[in-house]
Amino acid sequence: MRPGWLAAGFAAVLVAAVAGLAFGPVSLPPLSVAAELLNLIPGVEIDSGLTAREAAIVTELRLPRVVLGLLVGGMLALAGGCYQGVFRNPLADPHLLGVAAGAGLAVTAVIALRPATSGDATAGLPVTVPLAAFVGAVGAVLLTYLLGVAGGRDRSPATLILAGVAVSAFLAAGQTYLLQQNADSIREVYSWLLGRVATAGWHDVLIVLPYAAVTAAIVLLHRRELDVLSVGDEEAASLGLHPQRSRYLLLAAASLGTAAAVSVSGLIGFVGIIVPHAVRLLAGTSYRAILPLSMLFGGAFLALTDLAARTVAAPAEIPIGVVTAFFGAPFFVLVLRRAKRVSV
Repeated sequence: MRPGWLAAGFAAVLVAAVAGLAFGPVSLPPLSVAAELLNLIPGVEIDSGLTAREAAIVTELRLPRVVLGLLVGGMLALAGGCYQGVFRNPLADPHLLGVAAGAGLAVTAVIALRPATSGDATAGLPVTVPLAAFVGAVGAVLLTYLLGVAGGRDRSPATLILAGVAVSAFLAAGQTYLLQQNADSIREVYSWLLGRVATAGWHDVLIVLPYAAVTAAIVLLHRRELDVLSVGDEEAASLGLHPQRSRYLLLAAASLGTAAAVSVSGLIGFVGIIVPHAVRLLAGTSYRAILPLSMLFGGAFLALTDLAARTVAAPAEIPIGVVTAFFGAPFFVLVLRRAKRVSV
């Protein structure tokens, strides 16, 4: 990976973070916001020019939301790139493979079946929610993979995507049944299903952070193995790699990251397709570059998408899943057309 692309990734994260902190119902000077961020570093004292109220808006209201967006976007993009390498399929994505729906079903069950509470369904979710979502995510990806290989070893991208659509539809039916049986939870769950990264504090960030750290560590440390797996299992085994063990480890790590992200943000689709493919087109086809850059640019993409969701129709807020679908649907069509041309 060229150092220039890594620097560009960190720059994108920084720009997205400052933009997310500076703009909103109360717009603030970006340079003053950047100076206020530097004041968070121990030993640094800079006069940002912001009032105490404006500084509180930056550090207490907007900063947790921006950090959560960076984490969720980074995990979804990293998982998308990992799934594409494991399945050797350019259309693999946490949303399209049914993984997000599986994690979403588990979280919906926790929200719908827990004792009735007032307020936002995503506020103060228990620490066990990501673990429940992990079970749903792993079950979904296993079902998708088994359905995809049911027709034989010759698997086309369309076969795997159709399997993911079938699994997602089945899990969506389970969600509908749970909501029908627990009508009082419909309003709470509905906003979560549309996707959002709104948070009233650092609670949700602290929930996602350890899972994100584990996922990033495992996937990035094994990213070279995805390049080896791309040549085929027999060739990978001849090079000293255990294909199935590597594949299961990477699938588990990517599913863990997806589950943690979905548990606090809801179902946000297409991030895992848009970002890895854009990185692949710009920075090359090696997963040693695709995965870390996808994590950086994915976080920046979702932070900017969240900014658009809360400013385009202000004072109303558009669900972030609607915004990502607006960009992702045409991008998916382009990727599908390109995959067909390559297969021909």
